[in-house]
Amino acid sequence: EPVARLAGASPLEVVVMNSLTVNLNLLMVSFYRPTAKRFKIIMEHMAFPSDQYAAEMQVRFHGFDPEQSIVEAIPREGEYHLRTEDIIALIESHQDELALVLLGGVNYYTGQFFDIPAITAAAHKAGAIAGFDLAHAAGNVPLHLHDWNVDFACWCTYKYLNSGPGGVSGIFIHERHAHNDQLPRFAGWWGNEEATRFQMKKGFHPQPGAAGWQQSNAQILPMAAHRAALELFDAAGMDALRAKSEQLSAYLLTLLQDMEGQPFTVITPEDPAARGCQVSLLTDNGGKALFDAITANGVIADWREPNVIRVAPVPMYNTFEDVWNFVNLLKEAYRR
Repeated sequence: EPVARLAGASPLEVVVMNSLTVNLNLLMVSFYRPTAKRFKIIMEHMAFPSDQYAAEMQVRFHGFDPEQSIVEAIPREGEYHLRTEDIIALIESHQDELALVLLGGVNYYTGQFFDIPAITAAAHKAGAIAGFDLAHAAGNVPLHLHDWNVDFACWCTYKYLNSGPGGVSGIFIHERHAHNDQLPRFAGWWGNEEATRFQMKKGFHPQPGAAGWQQSNAQILPMAAHRAALELFDAAGMDALRAKSEQLSAYLLTLLQDMEGQPFTVITPEDPAARGCQVSLLTDNGGKALFDAITANGVIADWREPNVIRVAPVPMYNTFEDVWNFVNLLKEAYRR
């Protein structure tokens, strides 16, 4: 139930299992069913590489050419993030050949929070499936996957969900697919109906809902860490966390804008509805040295090739003073 609350889903629609890319591949087995006519996948430009690799290999597995089958949504010239209307226009332009729209809920590089309900509606109107990698969205932004009508989603738990490196992954499968035991999938005994699981009979009979996609029994220690983290989210409440997150990121953006001689460009959307905790700084020459300098002074930020520093004031444990100190350390590092 705590997972369902975070995902905006019913308990039937979610389960915790495996790791993120494993789950993405398992879900694509079920929901990427290309035909000679419908075989294309739309992804965002600068999608996380693991998603790109999974999509490429799924396309090849079905005998199609990734160059012809994977279509990237690319920002307009001079812009860094995608406009929703451009994503929808791209969906419409490929609707006759489109099998799947697969986006990140929040882009790992820019921090853009996509308009999931609008994109999902456009995908369905085009006759395609809508799936999302929520690695940077789960625990970061409010999610209402059931109401948004998303077909499937998956996420990791070691970013905003605080369950530790190598933590388990979660999946969402909309309830309209819950009782479709004819939907192709890779199966294992832990996904079989509980009533007959230990009878060891031939013939797979999946549990209803997302639980029917499980393969092996759960990893107990990662599950324990995840449960402890989920209890904190239940105690704080996602609405309260989101409210503080918007204030923290707005404060960070204000301080960055006031910084003289900025050696970077903020590539995260200014609109608070279009971002989460993350703010991405596209650096000029010397960006890696700048990152190394703030790291040496105790800042826990992140470097992403070729030239982006990602910072994310997280409402559960970061303060406005942390934001102030970060910007001051950034200024000092730049002056050197």
